[in-house]
Amino acid sequence: MSTLITNIAELMTQDLEHRVLKDAAVVVEGERISWIGAAADAPAADDAVDVGGRAVLPGWVDSHTHLLFAGDRTAEFEARMAGESYAAGGIAVTMNATRATSDFDLTRLALGRVDEAVSQGTTYLETKTGYGLDVEHETRSARIASTVADQVTYLGAHLVPAGQDPEEYTSLVCGPMLDAVRPFVQWADVFCEEGAFTAEQSRRVLLACRDAGLGLRVHGNQLGEGPGVQLAVELGAASVDHVNYLATGDVDALAGTWTGWDAGTGSGSRGTVATCLPACDLSTRQPLAPARALLDAGVQMALASNCNPGTSYTSSMAFCVATAVLQMRLSVHEAVRAATYGGALALHKDTGNDADGERAVGSIAVGHRADLHVLNAPSATHLAYRPGMPLTYAVWRAGKQAR
Repeated sequence: MSTLITNIAELMTQDLEHRVLKDAAVVVEGERISWIGAAADAPAADDAVDVGGRAVLPGWVDSHTHLLFAGDRTAEFEARMAGESYAAGGIAVTMNATRATSDFDLTRLALGRVDEAVSQGTTYLETKTGYGLDVEHETRSARIASTVADQVTYLGAHLVPAGQDPEEYTSLVCGPMLDAVRPFVQWADVFCEEGAFTAEQSRRVLLACRDAGLGLRVHGNQLGEGPGVQLAVELGAASVDHVNYLATGDVDALAGTWTGWDAGTGSGSRGTVATCLPACDLSTRQPLAPARALLDAGVQMALASNCNPGTSYTSSMAFCVATAVLQMRLSVHEAVRAATYGGALALHKDTGNDADGERAVGSIAVGHRADLHVLNAPSATHLAYRPGMPLTYAVWRAGKQAR
């Protein structure tokens, strides 16, 4: 079954050629994109959808979320808005509520959050464990997450639970807990910050997880300058996320990881993606991550929602894009690219086509997964020009219309 999507005013491909096509069309066949080009040259298809002169871009790729949780932290949010500073300890509140929630309800809550994200144009997303923080509940979270998200990250090293010895808990994360969650996860992460895990504890966790065959990610440099970025670079992590407080050496180290990568072909030695989480920055009143400086230095960057109950209770990637344009000095094209192709790069889903059967996401090209976001606007510029407006008109996820 093939579908021609036509009368596209602006098609922002976010492919390696950075093409923006006018008066364009796309043909979707099964879960794949089989043709793109000028609407006047479009081939015949089994069905046709006229999008009425609207813009089409890749579906958002949200590479950093925490969807497996229960409970409410509005009191913490209100206190922070009244002047209290953010600290990592609030995670324990969510841990207690999540542990007390049944499998059925935890799944229902997570699926509801996924549906919210898809309704706003997100077509591929990662989520993490990290609100169980013992073997039983981390394993449960990993298992449920594997049924609701496209990729799952093990975050047993989110916080040391109250009353536990940090070194003993780190050993648990590196041993029995890792063994239990391993069948359900592709990545491992660690909250390398004051009040969470030290550099040496973080290194232990990441090395154990790498030995177990997991890819690596790091929560780093969110609350102040620290070792997170340098540790991510040292161990070849796929991404380091937050990156609010960066010294010149941190930016240089991240840029250095990309010197062997060809941005024009997407080939070579890929580096560590810097993932910026602007919705979280606003909620915690941290300085916005220096996205402009990162891009100018040659660092590949992603934008993600960081959807979680304590510091960023939103899955709106459009909000993140608008913030990146209006306050982080990115162009619309750069911000959209970071929220699509950049997220795919951080998740190692930026490549794949008909030849290998592993379909790329985050860009619109023949052979890639048919993840399309139709805006109720003639161009992607409206995402920042009309911030906060509900601009999602239609969504195709893996070739199926999801909205």
